[in-house]
Amino acid sequence: MTEAGKTEQGEQILTMDINEVLRRLPHRYPFLLVDRVQECIAGKSIRALKNVTFNEHFFPGHFPHRPVFPGVMILEALAQTAGILAFVTAGVYPDSERPMYFVGIDNARFRRPVEPGDQLILKATLERSMRGIWKFATVAEVNGEEVTSASMMVAPGTGSK
Repeated sequence: MTEAGKTEQGEQILTMDINEVLRRLPHRYPFLLVDRVQECIAGKSIRALKNVTFNEHFFPGHFPHRPVFPGVMILEALAQTAGILAFVTAGVYPDSERPMYFVGIDNARFRRPVEPGDQLILKATLERSMRGIWKFATVAEVNGEEVTSASMMVAPGTGSK
């Protein structure tokens, strides 16, 4: 994690390369859907990216003659982005003692297909945290155009031990 500066309010702005993303998420290939964090402000917001390539494992079947990145995978990428913000805000790393679970989604909207060669910009803003449930407003964009949005909730779970 690298400090990229401070906000006007003096809050630390963090960036993360893939190595730090791997420390901040329990997901691995083929389900890791965040390549880099461009900006993260604990307790506030995060902006990350996912490079969509033709090498994704689902493209041969979705769809053979016009590959489209599945909408549910965009939602998962947004959930992972929100998860990173939750872990950073809580000051913890994911492990079997402190898992963070996706617990809800509302108002998911898909505005246009995402295709190989697109770069998804994944944004999550913490709206509130109440009784251990974190609620985020999320948006995915390609070239500045909104392609997907949803309200998502995550919550800490109990360890596996």
